[in-house]
Amino acid sequence: MDADPDLGRPGGGRLRLGAGLGHSGPAATIATLGAMDDERWEPGMPVLDRQAVRAPVLPPSLQGLPPRSVPEAAPTPLQPYYINLSVIVLICGAIAITALELGASLGSPLVKLCVLIAAPLLVVTTADAIVRIWRSAWAWMPVDRTKGAFRLAWVAVSVIGLALLVGAAVVVITA
Repeated sequence: MDADPDLGRPGGGRLRLGAGLGHSGPAATIATLGAMDDERWEPGMPVLDRQAVRAPVLPPSLQGLPPRSVPEAAPTPLQPYYINLSVIVLICGAIAITALELGASLGSPLVKLCVLIAAPLLVVTTADAIVRIWRSAWAWMPVDRTKGAFRLAWVAVSVIGLALLVGAAVVVITA
């Protein structure tokens, strides 16, 4: 099997099968970089020759057990930005806590600025997380009611935490 001399050029990438065995010419050339129909592909990713996706096979130790996870039906609106927004909140929180530990008051302009930046982002990311937990709870209900109910309890806890977060932000901003 000899590689085509056009391998590195656009439109190249062909393999010549049977070279030296009397098989040559256009009939023995197979295109290896054809169109790709892969739902995992996104713009900007290189086009790759992929093998077919196999259905997952559970090891014998897990066969017959209830499922360990359920697929996510659709991503939440902020899912691609969740970590980036959380990093901003983390940095603002670290600055505000450090200022408070060094003796700044709640009314300090630095603490207020950090809260004004971080609180809306934290409210939005927490609400996005609550939506994910809510969807997960209802995805689990037909599979395992106990796991679904457990996730609904986390929704309740998250809503309470969100209310406390908004209250704390109001206290700092009005201080």
